[in-house]
Amino acid sequence: MKRFGLVGFPLEHSFSLKYFQEKFTREFINDAVYELFPLENISLISKLLKSTPDLVGLNVTIPYKEKIFSFLQAIDNDAKEIGAVNCVKIFKDKQNRPLLKGYNTDAMGFKDSIIPLLNTFHQNALILGNGGGAKAVSFILKKLNIKYLVVTRTPTASNHISYSEITDNIIKQHLLIINTTPLGMFPNIYTFPDIPYQYLTDRHLLYDLIYNPFETLFLTKGRLNGTQIKNGLSMLHLQAEKSWDIWCNAL
Repeated sequence: MKRFGLVGFPLEHSFSLKYFQEKFTREFINDAVYELFPLENISLISKLLKSTPDLVGLNVTIPYKEKIFSFLQAIDNDAKEIGAVNCVKIFKDKQNRPLLKGYNTDAMGFKDSIIPLLNTFHQNALILGNGGGAKAVSFILKKLNIKYLVVTRTPTASNHISYSEITDNIIKQHLLIINTTPLGMFPNIYTFPDIPYQYLTDRHLLYDLIYNPFETLFLTKGRLNGTQIKNGLSMLHLQAEKSWDIWCNAL
């Protein structure tokens, strides 16, 4: 039996277990199981690997997409450039010890899910948040030649601004706004990023990496202002399929 799973904390919001269970049933995959591994500290991954020797693949979610790096023996080039890992393939050395290689499938999932929604006027973006998801998003925006500002509580770079610095002109100039923060994610569904929603228009596209709930308050506030909205469910599916391909085929 091949064992796969998701590490992060907390994991009540995740649909990954349901997705892979349904995939295994639908595709008659009888030699695989997928489990949730809520780790209160990333250092517990060492204990997890020892207690679960049949683990061959992991997904990684909030808040460990960057902290996982110190536990990896190899990193895919794209994941290294992005600076975040959400997929780990587990090999065994000659002594049957686990060797971990990190990948980033978030980037591909985001790219494939957002490209059909983009218009010619989506030339500038705001990325809300600066965690692992934001790093995958910025990696893809660069490839798509979309300029962006990162909105964070503590700006640390020249292309970072704080939420208090978002003016009506900034909103009007950035017609693509992507939420990569956990604000609005189950169970804290009544939270949302603090941006001036009143300046949104029907030319704006609001994209939320969150998929639980299906429509966050961030998206609802956009929809009520006539914007196009998109949640992260298709991104989840796309990155999950890429993870499966890596687990089954990547060297």
